[in-house]
Amino acid sequence: MLNGRVALVTGASRGIGRAVALALAEAGADVAVNFAGQAAAAEEVARSIRDLGRRALVAQADVANGEQAADMVKRTVEKLGGIDILVNNAGITRDNLLLRMKEADWDAVLDINLKGAFNCTKAAARYMLKAKWGRVINMTSVVGLTGNPGQVNYAASKAGLIGFTKAVAKELGSRQITCNAVAPGFITTDMTADLPPGGKEKMLEQVPLGRFGQPGEVAALVVFLASEAAGYITGQVIALDGGMTM
Repeated sequence: MLNGRVALVTGASRGIGRAVALALAEAGADVAVNFAGQAAAAEEVARSIRDLGRRALVAQADVANGEQAADMVKRTVEKLGGIDILVNNAGITRDNLLLRMKEADWDAVLDINLKGAFNCTKAAARYMLKAKWGRVINMTSVVGLTGNPGQVNYAASKAGLIGFTKAVAKELGSRQITCNAVAPGFITTDMTADLPPGGKEKMLEQVPLGRFGQPGEVAALVVFLASEAAGYITGQVIALDGGMTM
């Protein structure tokens, strides 16, 4: 499905990013695995990609830093031969109520979650425009659609990604570059594994399907959006949330 394509996945050392990187490789893509601090985990993901018969590049970079993001994209092109697919997955949380939130925590979340996508997309778009083909997939969240108490910074960053997605789709569409956003709901990750007693049941009350999603389900949607089959889909926000936001 993605044979001959090169993908860069930010925040790919664990969780959804790891699942996405592996799924893209299973579909035939070579993958650059970005990480900020989880070097051993990123190396493990790269080994798994190579075991699938694909090429992998481990790419450390702080996506909030424009120079580092641009250098990472350049290294991807030099080592893997191009960049066809960009998955902006890197993200952090610094939760607190509005009146208690520190300015530094607001800035950190916006810098990684929103500015990081800007930095990486700007760098990758230069190569995609020359190739007249590309896929940009932004990992937003249902929180960007609904808001959430204690997450004004996170919700703002994810809502910002939705506007960013639509603007990029309109700017780059004439060159056959699509840009879409995936909005996961409650997905089984380290966060949900550490929920206090009763917390999981309370969250599931909001989900018509009555279960958490799996990282692999998010990854499968990303693979589809990265494929030729999704060539007429752009500027869309697809909620993968078990019906939570319908």
